[in-house]
Amino acid sequence: MAVDYTVIVVYLAGMLAMGWWGMRRAKSKAEFLVAGRRLGPWMYSGTMAAIVLGGASTIGGVGLGYQYGLSGAWMVFTIGLGLLALSVFFSARIARLKVYTVSEMLDLRYGGRAGVISGVVMWAYTLMLAVTSTIAYATIFDVLFDLNRTVAIILGGSIVVAYSTLGGMWSITLTDMVQFVVKTIGVLLLLLPIAVVKAGGFGEMKAKLPTEYFDPLGIGGETIFTYVLIYTFGMLIGQDIWQRVFTARSDKVARYGGTVAGTYCLVYAIAGAVIGTAAKVMYPKLPSADAAFATIVKDELPMGVRGLVLAAALAAVMSTSSGALIACATVANNDIWSRLRGVVSAQPEDHDEVKGNRVFILVMGVGVILIAIALNDVVEALTVAYNLLVGGLLVPILGGLLWRRGTAAGALAAVAAGGLSVIGLMWGYGILANEPVYYGLLTSLAVYVVVSLATKPTDAAVLAAWRERLAGRGAEEPETPVTV
Repeated sequence: MAVDYTVIVVYLAGMLAMGWWGMRRAKSKAEFLVAGRRLGPWMYSGTMAAIVLGGASTIGGVGLGYQYGLSGAWMVFTIGLGLLALSVFFSARIARLKVYTVSEMLDLRYGGRAGVISGVVMWAYTLMLAVTSTIAYATIFDVLFDLNRTVAIILGGSIVVAYSTLGGMWSITLTDMVQFVVKTIGVLLLLLPIAVVKAGGFGEMKAKLPTEYFDPLGIGGETIFTYVLIYTFGMLIGQDIWQRVFTARSDKVARYGGTVAGTYCLVYAIAGAVIGTAAKVMYPKLPSADAAFATIVKDELPMGVRGLVLAAALAAVMSTSSGALIACATVANNDIWSRLRGVVSAQPEDHDEVKGNRVFILVMGVGVILIAIALNDVVEALTVAYNLLVGGLLVPILGGLLWRRGTAAGALAAVAAGGLSVIGLMWGYGILANEPVYYGLLTSLAVYVVVSLATKPTDAAVLAAWRERLAGRGAEEPETPVTV
């Protein structure tokens, strides 16, 4: 394992070095939170794919393939579909707004009265997303170094908190780009073909497994529908995803770069399911489906390659964890803390704002590590996060983008009704039930439409300013000479 250990240690040291380099670039709020809004198509595509394909997509995607066969690809596939929908239909408009958070977009659209409440819901989502990603370090470091769960979470979490705090989005962008390359090589180019060959090829896999393992809909129509509601729609409105859209150099980069990233996700989804199916042939009686990834890596790959593939898993977790962490801190600082203090968002973007956001990342990072240590059930935590996000914020956000008659009162009522419905229904039906997100979303939609129609339309001046921002006017930031 010495070679594998060396690969991992070099990789982790490189992440910290990029954090230090990013610190030298992040001299303004825009540089620190959205990489100066100047990423070109190559880096934008790579970093967007990196953040949406985390530990759940890699370890969990292989686990679903182990449990259900090729139809186990649907979870990650719906993530890719959501990213494609966001990129094709909404990303250009989002990029032109020149904001930092989803709540700022709601304020612009509805006249400045939706920020704090929507910020709290978004903060809860990004916090739980960061927590679930951090918990995944325990699995990987247990395979690598046989570490205690708590020590593994502290080690992995501390590295992410360190480079995220130092350089903000610049550090995260650079590390995500490396992580994207590592994942592509480790999972798609190495683990996928090796797993298929070790399982005897597709012919042997079909001969040894039940036919439902090769049924595209074998996982069940209701499950697929729930994945679409939670993950496809979740991709449309998550702060962690929007914050990456804000980094695009232009609306064309956001649209076409995101389309490339979404297509990559579809390929990654199928690859994970195939790897899991191959693992089922080799290890038919594993105690847990989620153990399939670690088992096949540990037992079937040669040294060096094993270290690179484990680095790929680590990269997947780190990219999602760092993206969720900076999103959580951005929302906490800009949408909650600053508003509660009465600070106007249009204050000068000086170095002190960088320091303030850096402090928030550090504080949120420590909180995430502590919650991850205390929490055991990753699936339940992630389900709560996505149910709140979709049930509470999907309708007001898409309604604001698509329906001129939507009002601030309708948006606030929809956030409250959808969020409370989801919480109550999870209490009644159970956290993992499908009904909470179904009924919560319907409640949010009904309340949004009824209250919007029953209240005075949004002020014409607010809508005029909104259209100006959507057109890319009225929010120009200082030009920066360097593009990436």
